[in-house]
Amino acid sequence: MTYQETLDFMFSQLPMYHRIGAAAYKADIQPTIDMMEALGNPENKFRSIHVAGTNGKGSVSHMLASILQEAGYKVGLYTSPHLVDFRERIRINGEMIPEQEVVDFVATHYPLLTTHSLSFFEMTVGLAFDYFAREQVDIAVIEVGMGGRLDSTNVITPLLSVITNIGLDHTQFLGDTLEKIAREKAGIIKDGVPVVVGETQPETAPVFRAVAAAHAAPITFADQHYVVDDISRYTEELTGEYQKKNIATVLEAVEVLKHLSPFTSHLSPAAVRQGLARVVTNTHLQGRWQTIGQEPLTICETAHNEPGIRAMLGKLSTMSFRRLHLVYGCVNDKDFRHILQLLTSQFSVFNFHFSIYFTQPSVPRRLPVADLVSAAHEMGIEGDAYPNVKEAIEAARKGAAPDDLVLVTGSIFLVADALA
Repeated sequence: MTYQETLDFMFSQLPMYHRIGAAAYKADIQPTIDMMEALGNPENKFRSIHVAGTNGKGSVSHMLASILQEAGYKVGLYTSPHLVDFRERIRINGEMIPEQEVVDFVATHYPLLTTHSLSFFEMTVGLAFDYFAREQVDIAVIEVGMGGRLDSTNVITPLLSVITNIGLDHTQFLGDTLEKIAREKAGIIKDGVPVVVGETQPETAPVFRAVAAAHAAPITFADQHYVVDDISRYTEELTGEYQKKNIATVLEAVEVLKHLSPFTSHLSPAAVRQGLARVVTNTHLQGRWQTIGQEPLTICETAHNEPGIRAMLGKLSTMSFRRLHLVYGCVNDKDFRHILQLLTSQFSVFNFHFSIYFTQPSVPRRLPVADLVSAAHEMGIEGDAYPNVKEAIEAARKGAAPDDLVLVTGSIFLVADALA
């Protein structure tokens, strides 16, 4: 098979949850366990850090990988979803996995992958862990896909577990309260393995403390030790206000790692400083308050749930612009009515003059723009409809003055389309 034929095969076996939603979700980790055994348990052949959370887990994973890279380690990085290129999910020292590695893995293990009816995500985890083991990475930073307890990545026993925060997202799978979701995320906590939690939330902290105690896992809360007031002290590459909490989480994780073992004891202040300063350069993190155009300033932001949207609004409130042009689209299992109400009400609070350009991401799981516009109009929210992100952005930029702001948000896949 060619590289594209290989990707088509992987996508078609059990399609990506991120693309089609609930039909692709498998609440069972046993197939991954069986796959790892057949592959010779590559997950046991490299050190790892496991990162879960509702928001920020991608940014925290990239920051940790960048710091470890600056410290001289050979660092694997597994994240999801990808924005433009599938190979973004699997990197070593910032370099994407070669296409031939993807082809060879599927060709070599084709009977295993088909006999066990493995999903796209399960195959990708197998590919990543096999690649990291064969390339003999010193350490890999592994981002959870969804939840934690039943996520395919949860076959590792890491040096450190990190849980960034808890919000109401994927409630149909993880539970409809913060406590229930926290218990699913806490499923990555392992016996005796230290855990860093980013935020002390009254609903979730007791859950994490109880699960950590049951596993004799030392637990610390980052926000009890670090408060980041000025992002520019740490990095000019990431500017979203929510990165303050992510940076605090990373600083606490590094502090725990430094005292964990001789292997990680030499994480120097210089490596931390340079790793945070160069995170985009080192790991190619995309979509987090990313500038894609000037005059008018045009920004992409992957915020797609209430905590992420509120953090984004905090950043907006610090900026100066004449008018805001919002390009918005989402997937069909998000509470978009609540998000739209939150956005427009806060725009009014901040006295923003704004226009909305409704569109849809190019994935089967998209909310059709006609449905989005119809619901918005019922709520008294006006805006024009565009069939794709490209046309929506072009219309927004054409209608904007040089000192206006164009913001593309609502879905990771909307941002992916914008970057593509």
